[in-house]
Amino acid sequence: MVWTGRTTVMAVNVVDDEGTMIDEFEVPDSSDGLGDMCRRLKKAAVRRVAIERPDGPVVDALLEAGLEVVVVVSRSVKALRVRYGASGNKSDRADAYVLADCLRTDGHRWQSLQPDTPATVTLRSHVRARKDLVEHRVAIANQLRAHLKVVFPGPVGLFSDLDSPISLAFLRRFPWEGKAAWLSEKRLGAWLRTQSYGGRRSAADLYGHLTQAPVGLLGDEGEARSSVTLAFVTLLETLDSEIKTLNRRIRELLDAHPDGHIFRSLPRANTIRAATLLAEIGDCRARFPEPEALSSLAGVTPSTRASGKHRAVTFRWAANKKLRDAICDFAGDTPNGNEWARHRYQQLRTDGKSHPHAERILARTWTHIIWRCWQDRVPYDPTRHGALQRLQNGTSLT
Repeated sequence: MVWTGRTTVMAVNVVDDEGTMIDEFEVPDSSDGLGDMCRRLKKAAVRRVAIERPDGPVVDALLEAGLEVVVVVSRSVKALRVRYGASGNKSDRADAYVLADCLRTDGHRWQSLQPDTPATVTLRSHVRARKDLVEHRVAIANQLRAHLKVVFPGPVGLFSDLDSPISLAFLRRFPWEGKAAWLSEKRLGAWLRTQSYGGRRSAADLYGHLTQAPVGLLGDEGEARSSVTLAFVTLLETLDSEIKTLNRRIRELLDAHPDGHIFRSLPRANTIRAATLLAEIGDCRARFPEPEALSSLAGVTPSTRASGKHRAVTFRWAANKKLRDAICDFAGDTPNGNEWARHRYQQLRTDGKSHPHAERILARTWTHIIWRCWQDRVPYDPTRHGALQRLQNGTSLT
């Protein structure tokens, strides 16, 4: 039985059926350290291990070694310390023994982690691949913008987004200043009609933008640089096509997933947002035995450190970054679709909280709501959201 600390060194403690310590050691949080830990645990005939954090390479290594993993959240560990010392003082080695012995005595009440189902693993791979492609698209669009500011400034800001289909079509047709010189207001209007352009800006406005922009490179140099423009355009078109393909596949996977309806029911949870939440939370309910475990791993609860009379509450750096991004992205948009979230966000900003801080506080509450729906396998129901109902009924939320 094992407990891993939050530092780069893991404290491990093994006890027998009588609670006698039969092994105690520390290993570095590295691939070699994890391998050595698993070998020593297997040699000691360990079947189940207890650990605080429910994800990461430590959990992966233990599961791959064929060991059962039980998650015991930090708040429970703090309460369990009282059994072994009135002071409740914390140390990694002491907590290792606390968890090992409590797993011996109380482990029959604790569920073991199970790997996520193939449906979730497949959905996660698609969601993360899509995110990577979107990040690549943003990076390529930034490179194209920097390139155009030197060789052909006119298209920068011509349309709403430089990587939009209409903008890319314009650059493919007019990749350098010399070709764009052919345009007139009438010719630009005719080209826009062939593209079924439905933007709000008129041909006159767009043509004015082009003529007022700084002049780019002309002659042979300008034409030569157009090949770079077209290379960026081709990359962006390819990325956009592949992202759309993944969008369709993610929609299919989410529709077929047993938990899909839970995350689709959340306010402002479109297909990608719902799929991302599901993919990063997973489907193993034992991973998060209480809502605080989910909010802590998502990094939306503050980290409190106390020593003597000193007590510091700081940003929680130790978190699953992908899960935090998913939760905060969702929570940050809920004020646009949920009356309670809008009221709470405005209240936090009025109290002087920055946008990121207010978003994390909002996200913390949403993790409790998501956790309850997820554990009960039921969709979010606004009529059962107590704070929302009190707000709508004019009852004080304080």
